[in-house]
Amino acid sequence: MAWRYVATPTAVENWLDKWRIRVNQGKSVHVTFTLRRETCPPIKLHNEEIPQAEDAKYLGMHLDCRLTWRKHIWTKRKQLDTQLRSMYWLMGRKCNLSHESKIAIYKTILKPIWTYGIQLWGTASNSNIEILERFQNKTLRTMLDIPYYVSNKYIHQDLRMNAVKQEIAKHSTNYQMRISTHVNELALNLTGAGSVSHFRLKRHSVPTLAVRFDHS
Repeated sequence: MAWRYVATPTAVENWLDKWRIRVNQGKSVHVTFTLRRETCPPIKLHNEEIPQAEDAKYLGMHLDCRLTWRKHIWTKRKQLDTQLRSMYWLMGRKCNLSHESKIAIYKTILKPIWTYGIQLWGTASNSNIEILERFQNKTLRTMLDIPYYVSNKYIHQDLRMNAVKQEIAKHSTNYQMRISTHVNELALNLTGAGSVSHFRLKRHSVPTLAVRFDHS
């Protein structure tokens, strides 16, 4: 198997040279996606060794080596906390802004932070998803000064807002519908049985997210 570790970087180098693309090795990382504790041999690109890491950021998504999405979710949670603190003067319980305006601000500024890539990180475990659930519940209570004895379920019903798990199901359904009618026939491999044969975690798969929380 060792020859693959040599052949793959060589093929990448040839492709980069062909298309005259220059890669900054200093900003590149080598992540081994596996549940095993073994470490892959070092990889070199243009005779420079790529540093190994436990996670990598790609297109705004934080990919940890076990693909549990915990790194991504916690990063978004910290980003949300920072953003909320900077806007507390506008969304806090003492602010005289109307409830409708506060909710509009939440949906416009805060919600897109955690819904980005939800079709992928929605496969995370319930304990990781609840990290964002707690943020939304806490934020709604703080914004609208809701008493502690009102359950989160009734808060979402009264505000006509989806919980995080409901958002996962909604976005997943829309995603599967778009893929099924995509002009590129190769996109069909990302739906149904085609995607199940490639997904990483045995716990949940992308095509089943629409019905994952039906009984929760």
